[in-house]
Formats: sequence, C-alpha cells, structure tokens
Amino acid sequence: MKRRNALLAGAVLAAAALVPGLAAAQDYPTKTVKIVAPVQPGGGVDLVARTVAEQLGRSLGQTFIVENLSGGGGVIASQSVARAAPDGYTLMLGYVATHGTVPAVRKVPYDAVKDFTPIAMVAGTPNVLVVANSVPATDAKSLIAYAKANKVSYGSAGQGSLTHLAMEQFRTAAGFEAVHAAYRGIGPAITDILGGQTHMMMPGLAAAVPHIRAGKMKPIAVTGLKRHPLLPDVPTFEELGFKGFDGVQWYGIVGPANMPAAVTKKLNDEINKAIGTPELQKRLSGEALDVMPMTPEQFGQFMQADIAKWAKLARERNISLDN
Repeated sequence: MKRRNALLAGAVLAAAALVPGLAAAQDYPTKTVKIVAPVQPGGGVDLVARTVAEQLGRSLGQTFIVENLSGGGGVIASQSVARAAPDGYTLMLGYVATHGTVPAVRKVPYDAVKDFTPIAMVAGTPNVLVVANSVPATDAKSLIAYAKANKVSYGSAGQGSLTHLAMEQFRTAAGFEAVHAAYRGIGPAITDILGGQTHMMMPGLAAAVPHIRAGKMKPIAVTGLKRHPLLPDVPTFEELGFKGFDGVQWYGIVGPANMPAAVTKKLNDEINKAIGTPELQKRLSGEALDVMPMTPEQFGQFMQADIAKWAKLARERNISLDN
C-alpha cells in the first residue's frame, strides 16, 4: 500500500512537471496582485478594474490592488505591463483604447497583441448616436437628410478615440460631410452638444443615458446586434441597414505575454464565475455595462479583430496621430 501511494504521488508530481505552470497555478496567488488601470481614478475603466479586483480578492483569498497609471491614452500603462514579469502578479484592465483604437491610429511602443496575454473579457457598453435637441431630426433618415442639406459638426472624446472613429464610420456610410470637434474627454463633448454647439456625437451608452432620459438629447441608433434594454425603443444600426456597426466600449483583463497557461485559466475561470452572478450583473448594468464572458482564446481573437477593424477605417479616412 505504501509503495502504491508513493508511486501515485510520484505520478502526480511528474504530471505537474509536464504541465507548465500547473504547480504554480495550484498555489496562485501567494502574494498581492496588482491590476493596473491606465486612467486616473473615476470613470468606467477604473470602476471595472476595482470591481474585478474586489471579486478576485474575495474568491482567491488574496489581496488584489488597483494602481492608476494614466498618460498617453493608456500607452504608459500598457508599456509598463508589457515589460512586467509574466507571473500573474501584474495585470491590467485593457480596454477599447489601449487594445483597440489607439494601436489603430498611432505607433505605440508595444504590440497590443503579441506583448500581452489575453485573460478575460469582462463587460462592454454600446455606443449611441445622439443629436442635439436643436437638430430637427428624430430618426436616421431625417438626420442624414438634414446633414446633407446643412453644415454640421460632431464632437468626440478626442482624435482617434472610439467616439471619433465610430462617428466617421457612420458619416462615411451615410454619405455626408461634417466638421469634427475633438475634445479632451467625453465630458466637454457632451457639454457642448447639450448647449447646441455641435449637432451630433456617438458616446458610450453609460455617458449618454442620463441626458437622454432627461430629454436633453435625442437618441437615433445604437451599435450592436440587438437593441439595448436601457433604450428599447431605439433601433440598432443593423436594423436601419448599416452593416458592421458592432463596436463597443469594452473592458477586459490582460497580462504580460507568456503568462503560465494554468494561471491564465484560473483567472479566466474566476472572472467568468464572478460576472455570471446576478449580483455583479446587476451592479454592472447600473453603469450600462453588459457582461461579455469569453475564453482567453476568444478574447485574444476579439482584440485582434477590433484593432484590424479600426485600423482599416483609420487608413481609409486618413486618421493618424502620427501625422
């Protein structure tokens, strides 16, 4: 019996040695884990990072802290995490800017795909096309007609941002000209459309819903393949005949390239388990965020497709921050 148990124990150890990172994953994490949020405190990115840190800390019995490292549209944080040890103790809340639009419109000192390990998608929110109350349009058809007959402008959160690229996608598909007003963040852009200084924009749903509900701006269409429960009467672009308007402001967890597969899987399992609970789904839905569970492989493919999509649009519209 002793010999049999010894042989069994030896077989288990040998199997662990053959699977890279398995032994480490069984004990992981044994110390504090840092999640880098590539923005200043406050806002959607920071909220999701802290929500994930709280959930992982609770489920894995270890401290997960959030470190805010802003600057360069997320480039500084991304470069820092890409250079960190791939041991699972430095993670990052990647989002549509760091691993989507920014690499599509400028040269960055990291490869948004090759320099990172995709771990888990967390959540996303669609964009919504809205118009100022001063614009005599209530649907896409009347808006396009108005835009073709008048000089119009649209606001964005900045040159090369998702709010910029999404509006260019619509403007090009609809066939009208418009002046782009690039702001330093979504807040000032919303302030000006509320005041009638710009005619339209395409913010994330979370930023727009309070003003839509207050009757201060009019919704025209939402991105995505189905209507959003917060705006059930607003059609999707797909319904209106515009194909490919599936962009979302997404948030997910990534780490440095070459993290142990077993550690990656453990984190993915725990995150998917957390976002599968009604409690967390309700908490995120309060911020107009819909959970988007994926495997690491699916998340990696999603990021590659997102970068390719916006890079193609940027090339076609000659949008570059390097010019």
